[in-house]
Amino acid sequence: MDSLGLPFFTLCTKASLSDDKALIEMFAQNIDYFKAKPVNIPKITVMVDHGHPPDKLIPALEEIYPQIMTKIRFKVAPKMSKQEKQALGISGFVVIPMRWIVERSNAWMERCKSLVKNFGQNFRQR
Repeated sequence: MDSLGLPFFTLCTKASLSDDKALIEMFAQNIDYFKAKPVNIPKITVMVDHGHPPDKLIPALEEIYPQIMTKIRFKVAPKMSKQEKQALGISGFVVIPMRWIVERSNAWMERCKSLVKNFGQNFRQR
């Protein structure tokens, strides 16, 4: 997602496909975007959580496009420790600003799925 919360790319996969493999597949399907991106403009920051360790993603992405790390960089979202939460007097789920954008988008899609369901119907069946 960009800074406005708009997605760069989307990918629908089977539930059996892991998030790591889906992320790599999404990059593979949209690799032309990264190939066309000039090197002289700032790198695209890809925010990931602890479920997507960059040290495992980078080799797979470099197999697809060896110069990809000249175009993107990974930033792992911070994860508060229990001690940090206790010091701030909070518990449970803590909102991370960039993650909140993704969660907000998912919540909107969940809330409005009847629109998507109606859109997906074949008009001849009505």
